Amino acid sequence: MDPTPAYSWSQHATHMGQLLRGEARWEVYLEVVPDGADKHLKRGRVHFVAGERHRESAWIFLEYAERDVMERFNEFSDIELWSLMESLGP
Repeated sequence: MDPTPAYSWSQHATHMGQLLRGEARWEVYLEVVPDGADKHLKRGRVHFVAGERHRESAWIFLEYAERDVMERFNEFSDIELWSLMESLGP
């Protein structure tokens, strides 16, 4: 199975791993794009995909480089990612 989903955002996303709990399995992606107001900045949001189910965060990262967005994402623990994903809907 190809882990890259066929969504319009996927061309700007990096697969960051999986969240596993019991039978639940979510693929986690980090989307990073240039900021619309300031092209020197990068903004990022997190996508969670489980089969046909998809949840996405708001734009929660704003940094000067994509590397910085990735570093900020890596500061999240699995528990924090689960909390974020669960806050996004059913």
